[in-house]
Amino acid sequence: MSQIEKKNVYNRERSKTQVKSTVLKKTSKALAALMIGSMLLPVLAFAAVNFDNVSYNKYNKTVTGSVYSDTYTVSDNVYFSVYSDSATQNVLLSSFNATNFKTVDGVTYYDFKINLTSVSDAVYDAVYVKTTDGVAEAVYRVLNSGVAPENPINSGSSGWGGGGGSISNDGVIEVFGDSVDAFTLQRAFENSKEVKLKIKGEKLAIPADVLAEALKKGAISVTIINDNGTITLPLAALKLEALAKELGAELKDTKINVTIAKVADATVEDVTKAVYAAGGTPIKNAVDFNVTASGNSKSVDVDFGSTYVSRTLNVNKNLDANKATGALYNETTKKLSFVPSTFESKDGQTVATLKRNGSSIYTVIEANKSFEDLASHWSKADVELLANKLVVEGVSDKQFQPDRNITRAEFAALVVRSLGLNSVTANTYFTDINASAWYADAVATASKAGIINGYEDSTFRPDAQITREELAAMIIRALTYAGVASEVSESNQAQLLAKFKDSSKIVWAKKEIAAAVNAGIINGLTDDTIGSAEKATRSQAATMLKRYLGLADFID
Repeated sequence: MSQIEKKNVYNRERSKTQVKSTVLKKTSKALAALMIGSMLLPVLAFAAVNFDNVSYNKYNKTVTGSVYSDTYTVSDNVYFSVYSDSATQNVLLSSFNATNFKTVDGVTYYDFKINLTSVSDAVYDAVYVKTTDGVAEAVYRVLNSGVAPENPINSGSSGWGGGGGSISNDGVIEVFGDSVDAFTLQRAFENSKEVKLKIKGEKLAIPADVLAEALKKGAISVTIINDNGTITLPLAALKLEALAKELGAELKDTKINVTIAKVADATVEDVTKAVYAAGGTPIKNAVDFNVTASGNSKSVDVDFGSTYVSRTLNVNKNLDANKATGALYNETTKKLSFVPSTFESKDGQTVATLKRNGSSIYTVIEANKSFEDLASHWSKADVELLANKLVVEGVSDKQFQPDRNITRAEFAALVVRSLGLNSVTANTYFTDINASAWYADAVATASKAGIINGYEDSTFRPDAQITREELAAMIIRALTYAGVASEVSESNQAQLLAKFKDSSKIVWAKKEIAAAVNAGIINGLTDDTIGSAEKATRSQAATMLKRYLGLADFID
């Protein structure tokens, strides 16, 4: 059994231990002010002794954490010392011992608590805490910046490794290396249902068994943060057991691997070309967000199903949300497409939150599109907003044709685009869909997502002009796919539709039209007519799309 497995066994069995320690000597104006606002961070591990999850509470001036070792026995004492230099020569707080051990599967654990309320307030840039049992030892560095030291103490150790972390002042766990230690992560989930992990590099491996155990206890998410951006993984959407089974691996041997990486220079150039080709201006360098599972010497992409995963990108300017959008770059087609995204600007900075259920390359762009035939049209603001966000397109650069009717295939393509769905290769379910048609993949994608249904004769009738009834139904299904509850009871349906004197002409979608009316997505053609059988126009379609995207929090 590995050290991590042993620590996990202990963590499940352990109980709170009251620590009794005796300080044999006090410092003279040495430590307290330094410790306020700081924390203990690992420098290295000697032999088989390790610190874990060490933190400092500046309000009660206590240092707490755990020590574990396979060399300790229950009869041993553990000794601590505090020094002012890396050579561990100048003693600030002389050694004190501690007992109360717990041994699990040959590994002995000790929870310690050091009380610093009696020390005075001299400030040092860094101090060092050492623990030893007389056979092996480990040293931690205390520094007031909360940043890991650049160089470990020279001890012949191989360096940091992937195992541990410390909690920064904002509650984020700083992870050293490219993996997070299972014990550290387990402890973090004991304190929060939404754990945040900050990494120095671009990749992080997370133990799947710890995530699965945390989910059983009500945990919600884990967020990975680096200088390129953040991604928040909803634990329920990871389907961890299914991933392990697909890999042919035990859950304890499965890792969730997260990458938040800047793209290569050649890709940066391709993305920039795609931005200009889409009529936009590049705002943020592209970032590759990727989530995979690995185990049994295999790797698979993580499929989030219909769950939208949030990512953030920082932009060094204030953005107008009506002219900005998150965008996905497709490396095969070398084109951009809309990503559901919202923006929060403050003090000259903007945080863009992009939501999508798949891995890809993402960026942020701005656009300022207008159409000559919308100058005095009632739909101008809605259409141009969605054009800036790459959801709708004009028939040319200057013409939108807002009053032209829209076909079923055209609207299916718009809904697929508005949801940011991965394209599905066309199938032959609908007998009147030619696999070579421009809309074939869009129709297949919408069908798989449950957005559209065909007719009883297995046709889709892609070129038929869509009715307001059909349009409302597809919008409500899209809203449901986005995770927004919109259904209304039968009694409320009747009440909502009663004001429309032509509601009896609704053929099959009464509940969908009632839900759309209730959500404010569709209005009557007049105060007392719904016009369910009327053919929908391009401007009506755009306006309904804009309203549902707002309800789903997919746009501001």
